[in-house]
Amino acid sequence: MARSGRVLRKALTGLSRESPTHSRGSGAARSVSTAGHLPSCGILMSRTPISQGPRPSHVTPERMFFSFVEPMTNKRKEYAERRILGYSMQEMYDVVAMVEQYKHFVPWCKKSDVLSRRAGYCRAELEIGFVPVMEKYTSIVTLVRPHLVKASCTDGKLFNHLETVWRFSPGIPGYPRTCTLDFSVSFEFRSLLHSQLATVFFDEVVKQMVAAFERRASNLYGPETAIPREFMLHEVHHT
Repeated sequence: MARSGRVLRKALTGLSRESPTHSRGSGAARSVSTAGHLPSCGILMSRTPISQGPRPSHVTPERMFFSFVEPMTNKRKEYAERRILGYSMQEMYDVVAMVEQYKHFVPWCKKSDVLSRRAGYCRAELEIGFVPVMEKYTSIVTLVRPHLVKASCTDGKLFNHLETVWRFSPGIPGYPRTCTLDFSVSFEFRSLLHSQLATVFFDEVVKQMVAAFERRASNLYGPETAIPREFMLHEVHHT
């Protein structure tokens, strides 16, 4: 029995001489035991405050695509552009009215199929894709040669409202191969979350639209009419 007592004392003495690392481990174990459970959420909550150490200098903040600091509002956006173009009303009307060709030159247009057509009207299925969404929708297109092309989205999942209007009127007097273009787009996203894409949609699709149709006219009809500097016009409005 005396020998057993000496062995036990020796073992206890050895434990007391262990490195501080084991003590920290015991502290961690004790801190775990102080954790409580939130039954309503199923989340473990610590009853002891968590120390906030200094942030490492090498850590770079991640850039978020969406900004949740700003209030999320689903507001209708509008963009309008007025320009003098070096193509005739008929030429520009024909470029815009050929909806089935959009997939070849309109920014981010992946698909453009005309489902039905009659005088002054057509129904088309379009698909646009820009990071990070893809949208397929049916568009009702009103055609008034050579003055108007108006397209309205009817069944999109991304847009609550989307309408594009092209109006053509005579251009510069004495320059028959010119026209005045009034182009406008109004849109409203169906989801509040998707409404955060408004800036992307403006920059990647809307603002590039007129330039894309001008390039298409150049491919089909050749160089545009040279417009004297004093007659040049380019106005842009958006809300």
